[in-house]
Amino acid sequence: MNNPTDNQLLELSLELAQSVSSNLRFDGLLTAIRKFITCDAIVLLVLKGEYLQPLALQGLSRDTMGRQFIIAEHPRFLAVCQSTKAVRFAANSELPDPYDGLVLATDGDLPIHACMGVPLYFEQQLIGVLTLDSLTPEVFESLSQRTLSLIASMASISLHTALTLDLLEANVKHSKEVMRALNEPSDLGQQSCLVGQSAAMEKLKNEIALVAPSNYSILIQGESGTGKELVAHSIHQHSSRCDEAIIHVNCAALPENLIESELFGHAKGAFTGAAQKRAGKFLIANGGTIFLDEVGELPLAVQSKLLRVLQSNEIQPLGYDSTVQVDVRVIAATNRDLKAEVEQGHFRADLYHRLNVYPLTVPPLRDREGDIELLAGFFIERIKRKLGVNQLKVAAQLMERLEHYTWPGNVRELEHLLSRAALKACAKFSIQERHRQIVTLTVSDCDELTPNTEDADESQIVPQQQVPEEQSGAIPPLNLRAAVDDYQKALIKQTLHQYQGNWSQAAKHLGVDRANLVRLSKRLGIRLEKVVW
Repeated sequence: MNNPTDNQLLELSLELAQSVSSNLRFDGLLTAIRKFITCDAIVLLVLKGEYLQPLALQGLSRDTMGRQFIIAEHPRFLAVCQSTKAVRFAANSELPDPYDGLVLATDGDLPIHACMGVPLYFEQQLIGVLTLDSLTPEVFESLSQRTLSLIASMASISLHTALTLDLLEANVKHSKEVMRALNEPSDLGQQSCLVGQSAAMEKLKNEIALVAPSNYSILIQGESGTGKELVAHSIHQHSSRCDEAIIHVNCAALPENLIESELFGHAKGAFTGAAQKRAGKFLIANGGTIFLDEVGELPLAVQSKLLRVLQSNEIQPLGYDSTVQVDVRVIAATNRDLKAEVEQGHFRADLYHRLNVYPLTVPPLRDREGDIELLAGFFIERIKRKLGVNQLKVAAQLMERLEHYTWPGNVRELEHLLSRAALKACAKFSIQERHRQIVTLTVSDCDELTPNTEDADESQIVPQQQVPEEQSGAIPPLNLRAAVDDYQKALIKQTLHQYQGNWSQAAKHLGVDRANLVRLSKRLGIRLEKVVW
């Protein structure tokens, strides 16, 4: 029903007013508009700097919600964002459609269809875009400009009520742009946003929103690959220190004899090799945030000096007689159980409690129900740009495999798996074909996702028994990687059993670093179970 009446537009306005939550409001907006304008797909996108992020959609595959569309790379989005009124694209337009291959009503390339984009302005500033697609050509031609202007106004108000003033700012000072580039992850298109709508992620986002404006020290805990660094960046971006720097320190990567100098700085001649004065990370982060990744790896001697910083907000660089005052918020992260480390004497109890003012736990991917599709869409969009592909999509069968896999390596493993799969899928096409074809990732592109790896329970308790002896006879065919993992798992379990669960003694026996042994054991699914007699 095109060109709705005034009563119908009033009904649309009332439906929006009755919505309570942002998610319901956005989805209600799309549902209401589809009552009056015939279309097969409709999407509401918010403007975030140089890209558009979907907030709600109907008629497109769900993984579209995880994508970020860089405006400069999509001519249709660029045309809409540069306009002040609705833009109707000709049915035979040669401009590439960003939703090609994603519309549920068709399989494969989009046929000749109607497409329209409506820019959403608030106080003369672009804040988002509404797009409508229909497989019926020229279906939008009869819509009056008055109707589209009213719908655009209502959509703009609905969108504005759910966005903060910071997200609406389009003109940012050059210094802030430079600082944002420093603060955010460096990969192209990656923003300090947390992708996911599962209950576990919503809980984490709510906790971040609660603690970010404060000046509390925060301890982020979670398995490797869950995105603890991204959480730290998100906290900083939503804090009062967002205009200052966030300095990243990987405590596990620093040589023990240089950690103190790296954190607190040194004077010229303070030690052999100190040819000049150097500022430490805490001084560089003054006024901002310091992120201590893998804080559980810090030696006890350095832990005591870090405690002093947290207690008195002052540092003493090597070779200095006096202290220096600093104003730094500390965010620490670890994949270790620091409480257990304290009990074993490997981590200072007083430092643990100073860091653990507000603990945050990042959920493993296996506990984030429904987030696989969104994350897949997010990563696929980035991979598509890196490989120079017209469009990438995940086959339904592969998506089902992804959702049933246990993901011991969490989000990082998902990203790497999709990157490898995309590379294999693109190898089937020439470079010229990639720019024209829709490349679909299938199960055959993901050799590691075998039925055994999907169904197996990777979490195993160390048994109270020795590793079984090798059996004679024919050796069945094995995957080399699986065979190596099985051997490592058996050897580690035997050694832990021999030393009654003491990680340090087991690492010494195996000739490896304790932290590396713990990480390997987690990847292999080995855990220790404490029993109280």
